Amino acid sequence: MEKQLLKVYGVLFVGVISISTSAILVKFSHAPSGVIAFYRLLFSVLLLLPFVAWRGGGIEDIKKFTRREWGLSFLSGLFLALHFILWFESLRYTSVASSVVIVTLQPLFAFVGAYFIFKEKVSTKGIVCGISAIIGSIIISWGDFHISGGAMYGDFLSLVACALVTAYLLIGQKVRNNTSLLSYTFIVYASSTVVLLIYVLIKGEPLVGYQLDEWVYFVLLAVFPTLLGHSLFNWSVKYVSTSTVSMVILLEPVGAVWLAYILLDEKVMTTQLLGGLLIFLGVILFMLEKKKDTHPLKKGINY
Repeated sequence: MEKQLLKVYGVLFVGVISISTSAILVKFSHAPSGVIAFYRLLFSVLLLLPFVAWRGGGIEDIKKFTRREWGLSFLSGLFLALHFILWFESLRYTSVASSVVIVTLQPLFAFVGAYFIFKEKVSTKGIVCGISAIIGSIIISWGDFHISGGAMYGDFLSLVACALVTAYLLIGQKVRNNTSLLSYTFIVYASSTVVLLIYVLIKGEPLVGYQLDEWVYFVLLAVFPTLLGHSLFNWSVKYVSTSTVSMVILLEPVGAVWLAYILLDEKVMTTQLLGGLLIFLGVILFMLEKKKDTHPLKKGINY
């Protein structure tokens, strides 16, 4: 069982590395937030389409969805779309370090959601991890407060985006028990794309007329943080709880801050380093606790 758990953590680690590129690519792009999110999901759907249609396997899986699974999948896509809109917008106001760390405070919401939805109890160490994350977030946001008032607004948008992506993962944990990764992911991404298109049209944001480098950023956002990031998280929630996935995602700021320092020449303040360290310690404590758990997986891994 421990070997299976390590395999899941390995997949999650690849996902964390992949989503660490998201904030950097968004910073590089000068397109409106809604447009970035729309093309990110649209290209993800287009890249998945051949696999869904191949031999009809994916289509047959989709046909087996119950009405309830369809409804939850669409709701998951809505939450994912709103998450992207708010998080991308937050990057216009605050630093990569602050926005990424705050948006990955998912355990705070995941613990509560998992308790009420799946009756999962939070251990003492889990509470310690949550407190560590809260303190780390406060320290990082406090540093932004001294930069500008707008940074605090960006932090608030990140916090709301955090709650939305946690809801998206909790729904995934529920639906993925009886559905394949490909079919569920395709429906969620497709529905999210539709929501984002409506949002962009309502705001009157241009869908065309962008430079070649912008289209490259859109495709890279689809390939790395979406298909190799969110999709792997959707795979993982079938085997471990959303709380576990959310805790591992807390490692994202390590990669994102490092990339921001190298590629964006963004300075890392002492408060951000301290806050990140506290979050990192929280993740380590949680991982050690899960390693001692005799039944960490919900079910055996099926690749």
